[in-house]
Parts: sequence; structure tokens; C-alpha cells
Amino acid sequence: MTSELVVDVQPKEVSIALLEDKSLVELQSEGRNLSFSVGNMYLGRIKKLMPGLNACFVDVGYEKDAFLHYLDLGPQFNSLEKYVKQTLSDKKKLPQITKATILPDLEKDGTVANTLKVGQEVVVQIVKEPISTKGPRLTSEISFAGRYLVLIPFNDKVSVSQKIKSSEERARLKQLLMSIKPKNFGVIVRTVAEGKRVAELDGELKVLLKHWEDAVTKIQKATKFPTLIYEETSRAVGLLRDLFNPSFENIHVNDEAVFHEIKDYVTLIAPDRAGIVKLYRGQLPIYDNFGITKQIKSSFGKTVSYKSGAYLIIEHTEALHVVDVNSGNRTKNANGQEANALEVNLGAADELARQLRLRDMGGIIVVDFIDMNEAENRQKLYERMCANMQKDRARHNILPLSKFGLMQITRQRVRPAMDVNTTEICPTCFGKGTIKSSILFTDTLESKIDYLVNKLKIKKFSLHIHPYIAAYINQGLVSLKRKWQMKYGFGIKIIPSQKLAFLEYVFYDPQGEEIDMKEEFEIK
Repeated sequence: MTSELVVDVQPKEVSIALLEDKSLVELQSEGRNLSFSVGNMYLGRIKKLMPGLNACFVDVGYEKDAFLHYLDLGPQFNSLEKYVKQTLSDKKKLPQITKATILPDLEKDGTVANTLKVGQEVVVQIVKEPISTKGPRLTSEISFAGRYLVLIPFNDKVSVSQKIKSSEERARLKQLLMSIKPKNFGVIVRTVAEGKRVAELDGELKVLLKHWEDAVTKIQKATKFPTLIYEETSRAVGLLRDLFNPSFENIHVNDEAVFHEIKDYVTLIAPDRAGIVKLYRGQLPIYDNFGITKQIKSSFGKTVSYKSGAYLIIEHTEALHVVDVNSGNRTKNANGQEANALEVNLGAADELARQLRLRDMGGIIVVDFIDMNEAENRQKLYERMCANMQKDRARHNILPLSKFGLMQITRQRVRPAMDVNTTEICPTCFGKGTIKSSILFTDTLESKIDYLVNKLKIKKFSLHIHPYIAAYINQGLVSLKRKWQMKYGFGIKIIPSQKLAFLEYVFYDPQGEEIDMKEEFEIK
């Protein structure tokens, strides 16, 4: 199986697509100005105590106050709180955590009312992004995640991932980390650290300790509350950190600055694999070039076709996700209804496992498979689903089929499910149902180009249009494109884009910023 990553950097967002044998299996996207991401730390202020829930609401700058439960304060909350108070009171010298006295653990059966008070400053970390009508979910058991290690202040233990099965390797890693970590810091050793040398682990530990020092410095200098004290690495590197696998064949990036960030990161964690990071310089949008845009259009939406006419219907509700399996108009299996149902269900299990990763669906998922009478076939379907989900990094649990033919799946949810709208609003009538003659569309484009060149004096730009329109403009020896270039200059580039609707167009300057050429009737 070949795996590669494609990174699309746009002015407002960064998205990463994971391809396995050219098939899209994961898509992650984050706004470049998004500030409430998992892992970010804030010096927040408690706004309201909720004794009935044994929790409180904390102001971290989001429109809705964030939720912090008493059990999420963490065992070392007393030590952290004492350290934060010392840091805020002394603006000249940073207190040394290695010399701090660790206070007793927080009582598990305590109450938030006896521990916190309104207006108190607390250091918190986001563990769940805002989802639907809810604000972020917080913890005060802060941690700094790296590729191999997770650093936990005020915890003096070393834990090794349970997925590392070798007892000798677990003992080696534990002894190694105990010898190099500073006092009053705990470390979790991640699965990918298996077999790594001391130099690699020590190098990452120093980077994580530097993150802690930078965060404490920001606490000391804080003049307003709330304030961001630690932000996860750049969006592209942050997304890449969890996805990266040394077996990747290529990582394609379409932005030079992000290309260098990713190459530096890969050089740091896997020096021998730095050559797989490649800068994409093609004129086509990067997702179009690698066939990702078309897969996104066909893989999202309510109905997903997957095999010989069979399809899934996926509905999202506030409480859960519901999936219905339909055989559609596919040809019946010669061996009868039971064999037909099994074949359709096994194909649905393959596609559903891909859809869960692709859409990052979390919480409860209920799947209505086609009824099967034989227990052996129901067991085959359950085992197929379990095998398919082994590639999924999110924690999950799968129950066997119920007597009603329903399968229940729970999957870890830390951010809203990816929802890509695949329907297109008509760009010329905007739902009115009547449009100008489409044969005049190229005349409209020429008038826009004339205005850009002669009125706004913009000589270099690219026009992104639907591939069918681009083919029409480029056809023939004396094409429309050639006529426009002869008339308005050779700074005009025509770029086909699969993202755009049939009569939609977007102008971009050489820096990739959109030039807004919409008319008043198009904005309404």
C-alpha cells in the first residue's frame, strides 16, 4: 500500500489529505486564524461556579464560556495553582519548577465550590474544540505533546504506551526517561518512540521543556485575562504531527513557507525521510492535480455510492450519526438474497470505515445494515468492521449486530465532524431560476479582464474557472485565451478548477489573494 500526504495552503485555511493507494481516507482542515484548537493553553478567569454539576465556566476569550469539570482539574492542580500565583506575583524572576514543593493530590471526591472561586485565574488547556452550541471543553492537567513524548509538569512519573508490547523495550524506555527528565516533570512515552535512540528522545524533551518555559514567561507577563500562553505548532505541522508516518512516499506542499516548516519538522523527527517533502509548483490547484477535489465531491454529502449501485445514506443529528445501508439497483447475487445482503454489507463496512476517518465522525454512530438470517454472516460482518477500523487512530468501540440488524459504534470526538457541502448554488441566477444567456458568459469574463487591465491597472492575474469552460476558452489555434493575451497582455493565466460551479469564476493576483470582481446583483 502506498501512502502520501497532500497539503493545500490557502490564505484562510490549511488542509491535509491522506491518500492510500490514491484513495482519499483522511481529510483535515483548519482555519489559519483559528485560535480555539485542541492543545492550546490559556490563563483564563473563572466566570461562574456550577455546584450542581461540580464544574465551572471559564472565560478563555471564546463567545461562549468554556466548561471545566472538577475531575478535569487533575491530581496536581494544587501544585500548579500555587506555582501560577507565585509567577503572577513575581514579575522579575521565574520560580523554578524543579525546586517547587509538590503539594498533595487533589481529592477525587472534593467539590468545585471548595476548590475554586469566581474571578480566580487558572491555567487551562483545550481538550475539545467548540462543537455545535457548546463552548470548548477544558482541563487543568496540562501537557505538551511531541512526536515521541508527552511532557506533564508537576508529575514525577514515566508512563510507557500500552501498545509497546516488548517488556524489555518498555523497561529500557522507562529507565532512559527517568535518567534524563528534570525533577517534577512527568513523561508519557508514545508508541512511535519504540526503538528510538537516547539522542532523539533527549532532543524532543528539550524542545518540550522550552515550550513550558515560554508558557510560564507569558503567564508572568500577562496583563489581561484571558490570555493565550501556549499555541500548538503552525497549523500544517500540527496537523502533520499526528498523521506522519515514516512509510509515506511523498508529502506535497503548495506553499514555500509551509514547505520549509514541514521539511524542518520531518528533518527533526526522521532525517533520512526529509527528501519525501516536495514543493508543488504546478498551475492547477494542488487538490485537482492529485484527483482529491473529485473524491471530496463524491465522498461527502448525504448519499455516498460505493459498489455496483449500492449506497449509504448518512444523517447527522445533535445526539448521534445514523447510517442506512441500501443495495440500490445492483444486480442480485446468483446465490440468493442472503449472499446478496452479505456482499452489500461487507462493501458497506469497507466504505463506512473510510467515511468515519474521512469525515472525522465522533460520538455514537448507529448503522442499519441489510438484515441477514445466518449468525455466521453477521459474525463475518462484525469481524470485517473491526479489521477495517484498526487503521483508525481515534479511540473507538464496536458492538456486534443487534437482533434488529443495527451496529453501534462509539468513536472519540475532539472536534466537529468534517462536513463538506457538495451541492452548488447557481452562480448566475442565485436561486432565481433564470439566467442571462450562457453563450454571453465569455463576453462577461472579457469585460472583467478589460476592467482589471485598463481601469485597475492590474496586468498579472489568474482566472480560475470550471474545467469545461477552460477547455472552451483554450480550444483551437487562435483560442479565446490567445486573443485575450494579445489584446490585454500575456500576464493573463487561465486555470481550470474543479472546486468551482459551471459558470463560476474567481480572479487571483500573483500572491494568491482573491480579486473581488463580483457585481452588485451577484452579491445579493
